[in-house]
Amino acid sequence: MHITPHASSISTEGTDSRQAWIVCLSAGLFFFYEFIQMNMLNSLGSYLMTEYHITATQLGGLSGWYFYSNLGFLLIAGLLLDRFSTRKIILYAMVSCVFGTALMAFSHSVLLTSICRFIAGIGGAFCFLSSIRLASRWFPPHRMALLTGLIVTMAMLGGVVAQTPLAMLAAAVGWRASVLWVAGLGAVISIVVWKFVLDYPPGKHETHVQEQQELKNLGFWKAKRIAFLNKQNWCAGLYTSLLNLPVSLLGALWGNMYLQKVHQLTSTQAASVTMMIFVGTVVGSPFAGWISDYMGFRRRPMLIGAIISLLLMVLIIYIPSPSMMTLMVLFLALGLITSSQVISYPTVAESNPKILTATSVSVVSISAIAGYPISQILFGAIMDWHWDGTMAEGVRVYSMANYQFAITIMPIAFLIALIAALFLRETYCKTRVNSDSSD
Repeated sequence: MHITPHASSISTEGTDSRQAWIVCLSAGLFFFYEFIQMNMLNSLGSYLMTEYHITATQLGGLSGWYFYSNLGFLLIAGLLLDRFSTRKIILYAMVSCVFGTALMAFSHSVLLTSICRFIAGIGGAFCFLSSIRLASRWFPPHRMALLTGLIVTMAMLGGVVAQTPLAMLAAAVGWRASVLWVAGLGAVISIVVWKFVLDYPPGKHETHVQEQQELKNLGFWKAKRIAFLNKQNWCAGLYTSLLNLPVSLLGALWGNMYLQKVHQLTSTQAASVTMMIFVGTVVGSPFAGWISDYMGFRRRPMLIGAIISLLLMVLIIYIPSPSMMTLMVLFLALGLITSSQVISYPTVAESNPKILTATSVSVVSISAIAGYPISQILFGAIMDWHWDGTMAEGVRVYSMANYQFAITIMPIAFLIALIAALFLRETYCKTRVNSDSSD
């Protein structure tokens, strides 16, 4: 089946630019909110370990419930977003997130807290894909890498909020009240989405109907086969997942505790250092998208990003007694350079039929989200494996050596990411339209 150019994308240069930005940035607020959800246990983890008397592995498992539901629903999220109203899906997803978060504030057991995280994670499965689906409709193809970078930047701003600001809020009002504040923010964002997000540009209803007919003709299972059997998608997904470890491992759960134990920082100081990962990614994501578009290459900047990330991580682990300022600069650079992961999304979009944009990009999202529970639980398991038996008030106490050994999984991951990038096929920023091939 050959997809005709006029039906493969709704976006045109003639679309009202201001409205396009309002629609896509309003949808991007959903991704911003989900990154608060994804990463808030980094600031609240120590409170939960004390509250529930749980081990490092158990905390990793509790955090993982958010990502288990994320992964489960990502399997169908792309297919749903390619076929149904993006606006309605975002609103339903936001309700799930806000409800799960509000309920967590009143939970008094690990089981109920895990269920709350699972409920919130259901909605999170749709945050990035919905933003990319709308961007592909409201903006022309040659601006997709930049738009992807800006959308990721919004997410990283959510990650920043989940660090020092949330840590300070939890210290001031308690972890339960701070979680309620997060739920309230989600309610406000839901109103913004309801007010401003539209499925496609005005006057494009006929093109939208034609696109839906092509999807119907292609069929559910063939669409899934094209996206999920494309080796390019999985190599890009592996690269993204591994280059995202500074966010998924350090930013989301273990960064603060690692810095407090290994470098003797206070909780607020550690949160400030960890926050620099997100600050770096805020700057780096749109820049990485822009530089890739400017160069006309996808694979080359991804290779460079993996190599420099590996070198930076070696410095972070092995520089003796770095100052807080040195750590902040290194974490900032790490966030900046690992932003090359955003190039995976336009790479995948260009390697698949445009009517399957959300479905194909979901492969990358599945890989990225899978990295959260796998890396978090692996880190905790390594900590427990090397634990020397020290206890304090019924809670395990982990040594500096435990943290230093566990953190070595990151340079190993960056090396694997480099290998994955070597297997990618260069797209030269050009879109593929043949839907029959799955290589």
